[in-house]
Amino acid sequence: MMTKAPYRYTHTVGCYAIRGFGFTNPVDVAIGRHGLLYVVSRGNLDFEGNRSTKRVTVCNVAGDFLGEFSTGGSADGEIMWPACAALDSDGNLYVSDEALSRITVFDKDRRFLTSWGARGSGDGEFDHPAGIAFDSDGNLLVVDGLNCRIQRWTRDGRCLATWGGKGSGEGEFDMPWGISVDHDGNVYVADWRNDRVQKLDAEGRHLATFGSSGHGDGELHRPAGVAVDREGNVYVADWGNERVQVLGPDGTFIAKLRGESGYSKWAREWFLANEDILEERDNANLEPPVERTPWGDFVRDESANVESRLWGPTAVKLDADGRVFIVDSLRHRLQVYERRDG
Repeated sequence: MMTKAPYRYTHTVGCYAIRGFGFTNPVDVAIGRHGLLYVVSRGNLDFEGNRSTKRVTVCNVAGDFLGEFSTGGSADGEIMWPACAALDSDGNLYVSDEALSRITVFDKDRRFLTSWGARGSGDGEFDHPAGIAFDSDGNLLVVDGLNCRIQRWTRDGRCLATWGGKGSGEGEFDMPWGISVDHDGNVYVADWRNDRVQKLDAEGRHLATFGSSGHGDGELHRPAGVAVDREGNVYVADWGNERVQVLGPDGTFIAKLRGESGYSKWAREWFLANEDILEERDNANLEPPVERTPWGDFVRDESANVESRLWGPTAVKLDADGRVFIVDSLRHRLQVYERRDG
């Protein structure tokens, strides 16, 4: 049996930086071997119009900076509006790009390998590709966001199948975003505008639906990311409600994570050099929230003003050790939790 608080915050990775030691509006993280993390920053243009804020940062679970690669642009190896990332069995990194309607691939040494895809609605075309994940056969599943469908591709860019369509019925989607595959090969899709997660088999046949519109426990508002553990528990980056929810295999509510961030390695030195800002942060985190209505406004106000809280969580990922990595996009960091024993 799980305890009443089955997850424990452990630490934070990252802080705001336009390059180097930090992230700029991270949207996803891919977890590699030996604790390597590949964090994709959507970024923005800095005051000098520099596109280097759009990049992939490499670090480890402990928060040690190991390098970065790529930059903003449309040339080979560049990314313009990255959405999600996934690693194949050879350690190659795949990045979906909404603006360029393509998938860009880097090898394990961070060098550009190839890219494929084109804007459109036909077979093998994309309109704002978002979530990506590898299936049990090693093929890449791509959430084709504005086409409201899922596509299956070979690793070298050959489209194998397409399923789904716009709607609110079973197996239909409305601006889907995140995707995950469980150990049985079933596919979970964060159906963003329908405020739900759908579970489908490997061929796209509907199996179950998790969540419904709302702000209460087990309810969702614009879910962005999804992950599944070995027990079949479903983790949802509940973006519109500023939290991550954990649901059982039958959809039963288990837990919600609102964020408890401390200082990352990268942020600690900066905060200690700016003690006035550090004091403001600590005081804000100690102030009890003032309840407001409606619920959604209250949550958004609290998330925006209490720095330790999640603000704009876009993705949730799990590693082999059972740790939970939440991409805290508007705070430019990852919050890491672990599952308690018992």
